Amino acid sequence: MNTVFERPVRIRFSHCDPAGIVFFPQYLVMTNALVEDWFNEGLHVDYAQMIAQRRCGLPIVKLDCEFARPSQMGETIMLTLHVNAIGRRSISLEIVGHCGGETRFRAKQVLVTTSFESGKSIDIPADIASALATFAPQPESIEAHRS
Repeated sequence: MNTVFERPVRIRFSHCDPAGIVFFPQYLVMTNALVEDWFNEGLHVDYAQMIAQRRCGLPIVKLDCEFARPSQMGETIMLTLHVNAIGRRSISLEIVGHCGGETRFRAKQVLVTTSFESGKSIDIPADIASALATFAPQPESIEAHRS
């Protein structure tokens, strides 16, 4: 059973501000790309098809970020996605960016499945809920993650 999804991200010039460090909103662009990769590669749910054909989205409705240390152009940070909770209509995630044993940033997000047609939240579709179950937090992994 998978409990995390990880991807390395090379920090590019386009991620950085004039000080040469990651401009903080770029971390949110990176986390969004990570969620998309997680759907495609980790959950085996075609994200583009979910958006374009199924007209189902996952907007962030709650976001809490901590920026611990700056990242610089040329570094490669590892983004690690943990599923904290799965509800009937929402997914609670924690994404940590780390490099060289240091946490660079942490983002806690709540995403809600939403119909593009009605603009309202909907139950997580059955196939997606089934795929998410493989990442459902286990009691022992939750405790290990907190330590």
